[in-house]
Amino acid sequence: MTRICLLHTVTGLPTVFADLLRTEVGPVDAVNIVDETLLRDTVEHGMLPRTRRRVASYVGFAAESGATAVLVTCSSIGEAAEQARAEVGIPIYRVDEPMAEQAVNLGPRIGVLATLTATLQPTRDLLRRKAGERGEPSEIRESVCPGAFEALRGGDPDRHDQLVAAEVRRLAGEVDVLVLAQASMARVVDALPAGQVPVPVLSSPRSGVRQLRPFATR
Repeated sequence: MTRICLLHTVTGLPTVFADLLRTEVGPVDAVNIVDETLLRDTVEHGMLPRTRRRVASYVGFAAESGATAVLVTCSSIGEAAEQARAEVGIPIYRVDEPMAEQAVNLGPRIGVLATLTATLQPTRDLLRRKAGERGEPSEIRESVCPGAFEALRGGDPDRHDQLVAAEVRRLAGEVDVLVLAQASMARVVDALPAGQVPVPVLSSPRSGVRQLRPFATR
């Protein structure tokens, strides 16, 4: 069975992606690497040289372990994932790249919603690059949902969800497509009544994991 590696920055993600691999890809030998300090350091300090080196080290370890591809499941370290491509001879995928390509195809006015600036910036930069590659003008309207992250960190998930839902409804009225820079917000959108969000809403995990389909054992 073909071995692939998934690099995560949140402890709960291996279970989420195991389900997606099963439904969207097929049989693979999935090896998970989890390092929450990669995201913690990026949130606190931005993209550090040591973070780039550590991502490259994990990718090298994946190649040494026999993996034929690596999926980096955190948008915040996507830049480091791209840089690491030069370090090994196996494909390295950003989880958010297919989402960005789809967003550019759906319209020139793209909304990007996050609760963390550390996640917003790499998603915005990726969208701008994809629009530039297509030679199409795009207007990116972004929002770091005010107060949502603080509510979640303070132990009030209901307040977090209320703030995210309100900002989704507001931003969706100004754009052609809405991109969720953090996949954790997708459940909030899914819980909204039908018709409250008049534009497509994109998140990264499902389309991101589909990049691994060529590696499934058939």
